[in-house]
Amino acid sequence: MSLKVTARAALAAFALLSSAQSASALEEITVGYFLEWPMPFEYGKATGKYDEALGVKVNWVSFDAGTAMSAAMASGDVQLSVSQGVPPFVVATSAGQDLKIVDVAVSYSENDNCVVAEKLEIDKTSAKELEGKKVGVPIGTAAHYGFLKQMSHFGVDIGTMEIVDMAPADGAAAFAQGSLDMVCGWGGALRRMKEHGNVLLTGAEKEELGILVFDVTSAPASFVAEQSELVAKFLKVTADMNAMWKSGEHKAEMLPVIAKDAGMSEEATESTMATFVFPSVDEQLGAKWLGGGAQEFMKGVAKVFLDAGSIPSTRDTYEGAVDTGPLKAASAM
Repeated sequence: MSLKVTARAALAAFALLSSAQSASALEEITVGYFLEWPMPFEYGKATGKYDEALGVKVNWVSFDAGTAMSAAMASGDVQLSVSQGVPPFVVATSAGQDLKIVDVAVSYSENDNCVVAEKLEIDKTSAKELEGKKVGVPIGTAAHYGFLKQMSHFGVDIGTMEIVDMAPADGAAAFAQGSLDMVCGWGGALRRMKEHGNVLLTGAEKEELGILVFDVTSAPASFVAEQSELVAKFLKVTADMNAMWKSGEHKAEMLPVIAKDAGMSEEATESTMATFVFPSVDEQLGAKWLGGGAQEFMKGVAKVFLDAGSIPSTRDTYEGAVDTGPLKAASAM
């Protein structure tokens, strides 16, 4: 054996040892999520199932928008983000941030929308009247994408509108005070928005226009590569919690825990979750989602943002923004 080969082997062994030591030295991780966005994983969060399965302490931090999740992952403060919207993920990865989608968290076309002030008496037959109006939109999010697609569908010139970047909770408060003509958001904030106005299109009508609305679990590419087994274990717990909820047999046990963790009433939690779809692991790995559909959808989202001047450039393809390795490993656990 040559000295060069021996040296390469030694370096490889050292790299493996260092990687193992790095993995074993990991004692805790931080995971981002949303309040007022009730999901089955919160039962596992509240009962310590993630800590137990992962063998590390899991710290949880709440956010008000997916764009903030991207920033936290870029800074290294957050290792995983549950239910990050696809549009903010696309914005971040288009800008060069190396993130990976590791699962489809939830699909919710009925729970992300824009609401028009009731005093304006504008509906889908008179949407052009929105030109010149003031709208609160969380820029770079799924709500922003939906807003752009709806305005394009109705032929509304957004250049005439005053668009204010507002988190959903802030937008809902301003809308209630009469400071906005239109506002966009999701979850609890969207419910409050609807108390003072009406949507232009239902979830089903939006889907007919190709406006899919789904969230993903995302993570920095380096974390997924270095901690693939830990990520797989995390996704396994999530899948188990989804299966528990979908079975219908554990609702009485899970609902109060999820509601408390989400900061909502049980009634609001149940009605919100009734509009959510949690794809199984097999479904996620299929063509509709991570088997190609999500990647194509991201390309379309990027083009909408590019055409609207919201991002300066897009990636040629978003195939590399998805890593199904941990999810496949989770399915075998």
